[in-house]
Amino acid sequence: SQQQYKKMQPCMEEERFYMKCRAAYLSVFRSSLVNMTSKDQLCIVLQQAGRNPSQNALDKYWPPGTKKLNFDDFCEILKKERPAEPDQLMRIFKKFDVNCDGYISHEELSRILTSSGEKMSRKEVDEIFSLADVNKDGKLDYAEFCRLLESTAEQCQTAALKKLEADAKLKRQNFGNQLDNSPQSSESQPELPTSETQPRTDRLSSRPSSARSRRSSLSTAITMGAGSTKSGRLVEPKSLQDWHHTLMRGCFYLEEDGTIVSLQYRLVIPETTSVYLTIWPLNLSPIPEKPSPWMCVDTALYVVTGNETKEDSNLVCFTELRDKERFLWRGELSAGSYLLLPFTTGCRLMKRTRKTSTKTAQLVNRTQSGELELTKEFKAALSDIFEVIDLDGSGLLSLEEYNFFEQRTSGEKCDEDAWAICKENFDTKNNELTRQGFLELNLMEANDREGDPRDLWLTLEAMGYNHSLEMVEGTCPLFLNGIIFCVDAKATLQAVHLDSGIKMLNSAVQRSITSKAEARSLKGHENVLIYTYKGESRISSVVANKSNQKMTVHINNEQSKNCVSSRGMSVFAVEVPARTKMVCQHVMALNDQQEWTYNCVETIIPSL
Repeated sequence: SQQQYKKMQPCMEEERFYMKCRAAYLSVFRSSLVNMTSKDQLCIVLQQAGRNPSQNALDKYWPPGTKKLNFDDFCEILKKERPAEPDQLMRIFKKFDVNCDGYISHEELSRILTSSGEKMSRKEVDEIFSLADVNKDGKLDYAEFCRLLESTAEQCQTAALKKLEADAKLKRQNFGNQLDNSPQSSESQPELPTSETQPRTDRLSSRPSSARSRRSSLSTAITMGAGSTKSGRLVEPKSLQDWHHTLMRGCFYLEEDGTIVSLQYRLVIPETTSVYLTIWPLNLSPIPEKPSPWMCVDTALYVVTGNETKEDSNLVCFTELRDKERFLWRGELSAGSYLLLPFTTGCRLMKRTRKTSTKTAQLVNRTQSGELELTKEFKAALSDIFEVIDLDGSGLLSLEEYNFFEQRTSGEKCDEDAWAICKENFDTKNNELTRQGFLELNLMEANDREGDPRDLWLTLEAMGYNHSLEMVEGTCPLFLNGIIFCVDAKATLQAVHLDSGIKMLNSAVQRSITSKAEARSLKGHENVLIYTYKGESRISSVVANKSNQKMTVHINNEQSKNCVSSRGMSVFAVEVPARTKMVCQHVMALNDQQEWTYNCVETIIPSL
């Protein structure tokens, strides 16, 4: 249907983008697993993708000390580099066309290009003229040159795509084969087994072709039912309303480098007691029939013991049971201090390739008297931001809560003296900032900059808004509520850090998988183990390399159905250092209302 097509369109656009990335990369290198080792190689690959990077841009992407960049790095760079625009080049040429006749003399262009901007050599200028001086009269037909430049770029990309599509073997080697979620591709996939584990190394088309690789493969197939979002194993206590409730809010942020960060929390329990933990996205939509778009994002809470400033910690438990959008854990915790680490797989918090919005919302207006005022749309956005940073849901911002906001948006903190000034100038209650006071503070910032909205936009962007004041998928925050229930004692819950403890969280996730899943070794590599964990709504895997050398493991999900991976790819590779464990991927249903099948083949890639 048209609605389904619109829903799938972002995935299709992303698929096309990554296909172009692969085509450009493989026109220069024999495999996407090969790293770029020089700035010149980066420049060549970007040019193959239709970009024309400046020397300043290359210096930014390849700073001093850089030894190599991989295919993923190239994809991220390509997202930032705008394609070369012939119209823009034409406008520049016209500035130097003093006679307005469509030509620039060799001498004039040579003088400009060798003395200003990124200076070119005489030889480079001569090469330009040899291509575009069609009449051989010492004049550059710059319109023809722009057409030639555009045509050459298109031909390079077309040739690279044809080569990629024609060479099936090369396509199978790709590191970063984007997951194809289109209905057509799902229908054309072969029927998959429904058993939990069934080796199929003799039928998988995407394995590396060497005999050694075939002997080193491991296949896992798991089929999950449709619409199963209600847990039948956890009975809610009858006296739950009598337990002590401790409420906290938080937020997930997907950074440019793909890292997901959030607040971490400290739970202190004075005596051994029963505990009931829940976590779920917070719906900010005022329309019941139209919930916030992030309500489908999976969440979890990992409980560990340890100090938030140290990486070493012990996993106590995590919320693996599910009831609709809520994830739960119930058990007994001993008296003590615990860190609560929010987690999401990222499967549904992924960046999408989107067209830049042409409409920029207005943040401030001037009244008839000339005074600045916040627009209605900006006030609504600030009100939602207030809901996120009001961690305890009291309707007021404490200094600690406001500082988490400052840390996120500016990287700074407000000290006691500055907070005292805020309380003097803006609406407060019980020494805390009200919602109205928060709006007044932002109006003051607009006045301080005489209506210039640039700093206000920086704040909004850090909180996940685009220039249409919309929360952008993938870069927008995820709102959650965590409620702690204790029977016999009053527990305290407090936010302690923003974006710290990422390594601690990764370690906890890794341990949760290895403690619940059975280890299976790759044939011929008994020291390389795969742990596959089947949860209520996701499947997660860990690669453990117990050998004394680095191992590269090729992961292929192409025969999975109705799935989305946290990697955003169906085929990729991971490098696992010696004697190290690494989370490989998390996989969830693309559509919860349909059956989905996880079919993954892990293969050792022989060292070159």
